Amino acid sequence: MKQFTAMTLSVFSFFCLLLALEPRAYGYVDPGSGFVAIQTLASVAAACGFFFRSRIARLFGKDKQEQEPIPATAEKGNTRTAA
Repeated sequence: MKQFTAMTLSVFSFFCLLLALEPRAYGYVDPGSGFVAIQTLASVAAACGFFFRSRIARLFGKDKQEQEPIPATAEKGNTRTAA
């Protein structure tokens, strides 16, 4: 356990020093870059909502069993529908 703690601390210290000793880049950042980041986060949130939509529906109390059944317009065995 001590060895794992020492290794984790040394890796963390290395990354802190790496960030602290980085020289400035003085680079140009496009003003639209922030909007691209916001758009990316929004699309990831929408994808997660779509992927977990059934769980979200259950969270708000909408189960598949609680929905009203669709009324049948044709009798059993009759494939024709009235026009």
